Amino acid sequence: IFVTFQLLFHVLSSWVSARVTSGFNNLNQKRKIEWNSRTVSTFHALVVGVFCVYILLYDEAVNADHVWGDPSLVKLNLAITTGYLFSDLLLIIYYWKAIGDKFFVIHHLAALYAYYFVLGEGLLAYFGNFRLLAEFSTPFVNQRWFFEVLGYPKSSTANIINGVLMTIVFFLVRIVVMPVYYGHVASEFGTEAFHRLGLAAQCAWFISSILLDVMNLMWMVKITKGCYKVICLIGQEEGKTHKNGKSD
Repeated sequence: IFVTFQLLFHVLSSWVSARVTSGFNNLNQKRKIEWNSRTVSTFHALVVGVFCVYILLYDEAVNADHVWGDPSLVKLNLAITTGYLFSDLLLIIYYWKAIGDKFFVIHHLAALYAYYFVLGEGLLAYFGNFRLLAEFSTPFVNQRWFFEVLGYPKSSTANIINGVLMTIVFFLVRIVVMPVYYGHVASEFGTEAFHRLGLAAQCAWFISSILLDVMNLMWMVKITKGCYKVICLIGQEEGKTHKNGKSD
């Protein structure tokens, strides 16, 4: 899986992107590195997102026992994510000047720390899979960057639609789900299944969840501010159109 993501980054992304948009060839090397990184990120998000929803809807074993349910399908999904996270961490470190970001490093390490207990010990499969709902916001975040480097005006229809969808989806899959997630956590707290986990797994569960959600809240604030600016641009464009009888 790790090798697959490396091939996607180094070979397939550039090949496909150059054929999808001529703007890719006009980017400098630093931008191309980030472009390929975000392309792979989008691919990963779509694949694991679909698996995630399927498991939440149809995996009876995991849904019946959130702590000790059979993690077979979840392990497959998390194996894909773990391979991606290791691949992306290597690329972030190697191309630090182009795509280095300390928050992404913290995010990846926190996720890997938590996913170890699902993949290695078969614990907390439901909760590990539930966290992957967050990936549905990733394609919109990446698309915003693609529009920016391709020179789309911030007031363009495509940029505005994507920006609003990005804010809505990010809010739904990373913020709104928090009470649901922590409600399930609270329902397991103190049970026999919870005590059987042991201190290491319990700490990984709580610490990684809180750390990831603190970052999600920070990103939500930034995205909301950006969305507000886009909405203000809509008002300005409408005002110019009304005043001049045409768009500038």
